[in-house]
Amino acid sequence: MKARLNLTIEDNLLKKTKLYAEAANTSLSELVENYFKEVTKPAKRKTFVDMVKELGRHDIDINADLKDLYYQDKKHGK
Repeated sequence: MKARLNLTIEDNLLKKTKLYAEAANTSLSELVENYFKEVTKPAKRKTFVDMVKELGRHDIDINADLKDLYYQDKKHGK
């Protein structure tokens, strides 16, 4: 079920938004509704594994001592 919503915004912003909506072949109502859906979406919590996967491929030996590699890199100015 849809509900009516009254908004008050600056005239200049309204004009720009109408032009944007027209160029995007959508309505102001749909823009506002989509924005509200986006900002009310529950945040997806990333796990450590997710963050590591985002780093992509690497050439680090899975059995390497990461602490030792860190200090080696610091010693060599990396």
